[in-house]
Amino acid sequence: MFMLRFTHSQRTWLWLLLVVLLVTGCKEETITPTLYGSVQGVVVDAHNNQPLANVIITTNPATSSFATDEEGHFSLQNIAAGKYSISAHKVGFKGETSSITVGERQLTEVTLALEQSVDNQAPNAPFNPVPATGSVDQPVTLTLRWQGKDPDKGDSLRYDVQLYESNSTDRNTLATAIRDTFYTVSNLKYNTAYFWQITTRDQDGLTARSEVWTFRTASFPLNRYVFSRTVDGNTDIYSANADGSTLQRLTTAAFTETAPQISPTRDKIAYTSNDTGQYQLYTMNRDGSGQRRITMLSVEGYQNAGIGYCWSPDGAQLVYSHYDQLYRINRDGTGLALLATAPTGRHFRQCDWTVQGNLLLVQTIGAKPYDSEIYLYNADGSNPRLVVKNLPGRVDSPSFSIDGTEMLYTHDVAGFESNAGRQLNSHIYKMKLDGTNLVDLSEGKQAGTNDKEPRFSPDGASVIFVNQANDSQTPPEVWVVGMDDGDLDRSKLFDNADLPDWK
Repeated sequence: MFMLRFTHSQRTWLWLLLVVLLVTGCKEETITPTLYGSVQGVVVDAHNNQPLANVIITTNPATSSFATDEEGHFSLQNIAAGKYSISAHKVGFKGETSSITVGERQLTEVTLALEQSVDNQAPNAPFNPVPATGSVDQPVTLTLRWQGKDPDKGDSLRYDVQLYESNSTDRNTLATAIRDTFYTVSNLKYNTAYFWQITTRDQDGLTARSEVWTFRTASFPLNRYVFSRTVDGNTDIYSANADGSTLQRLTTAAFTETAPQISPTRDKIAYTSNDTGQYQLYTMNRDGSGQRRITMLSVEGYQNAGIGYCWSPDGAQLVYSHYDQLYRINRDGTGLALLATAPTGRHFRQCDWTVQGNLLLVQTIGAKPYDSEIYLYNADGSNPRLVVKNLPGRVDSPSFSIDGTEMLYTHDVAGFESNAGRQLNSHIYKMKLDGTNLVDLSEGKQAGTNDKEPRFSPDGASVIFVNQANDSQTPPEVWVVGMDDGDLDRSKLFDNADLPDWK
């Protein structure tokens, strides 16, 4: 057997080498901490060595912005150690920059001497505003533009942007020391005069202000579509045009505001809100102003959480359901009158009113949501006659055509009768008031969805409605279906929208 033999001296060296390897191999890596230092300085006039107050001090890399005191002193405490460029600027003097190194746990002192800029000229006042002063019908999101000029060649300019409303003296500074000659402002108010002004500043701090320019935003858009929308658990009323570009949120309370309907005269929107703990009927102007509660008896009952009401054809009154009672009320909340009482064990729900024959379409419903019938009444609440009987599955949402000769309603053709009110395959139907000419308007509907809440378009050529997956877990969508020559073309208008109206 072969064996290595070492002398005593060799064994000693091997032992020392092993100890070194063990020590170095177990050495931990360490993270170098960030160390700080301080800077003290003074700024003086280069001509007479007198201290200069209110000199703006900045650094690169940036730390903080300081101004010198009455004796020209400034101090930068606890800044990371390293190399910096430190600059001083004061109106009427040329800017000065010096390079410094801030040591670890050390105080670095610096003196900056500024020369008076006797040759520097102030910049010209900004000019050529866009929109031009006096402009009207401006959008509520727009880009302000202007031009700037300085008589000193090569002088760099920066701009401050100020804007304020005509009825306010508070100037809102939108931007400070920007290089661009444009700035986009959003969320302006409709039909409001605004004033704006630009201040320009050159690199030596000399300034010039533009004239005060003005423009007026466009009038509030009288959108023809209204609907309810739930965002972050809060349901409010919205309006929009067909492409959604003028979308407006009309209510903002921390309650449920829902079921909007534009009056036939198009000057008011009715809706319901549960801010009192029950759904009451309200009206407001088309822009969301002038919100006013008009009922004391709630718009509630079986399957009626604020949806059971309609306008009169002349927009002067409303009819609404309160459990088993049907009421008429003036739009200002006066003149409450009982029109009809539902059969025993039934409540009134949704309704509509046509000037043709002065008739009401009224839904009655039992304690079960699928126990539903639709009646014609005279507008005074007399002479009820059945037009849609109690069918297997839910029957809902009666409404008149423009000429009052036809009606719309929905029916779950699956015949599903759920105590929770779920529907599996709700279709929209159009028919004559005598029950003839029945037409299914949901033939192109996607499987697994329900068509609900139909209303005729203002020209009567199409129907606006809600489509939603039958599990009710996805947000509802507002759609429109055309009826030209029987060709049922469907198209989506709005996402996350419910209970629409179109005037």
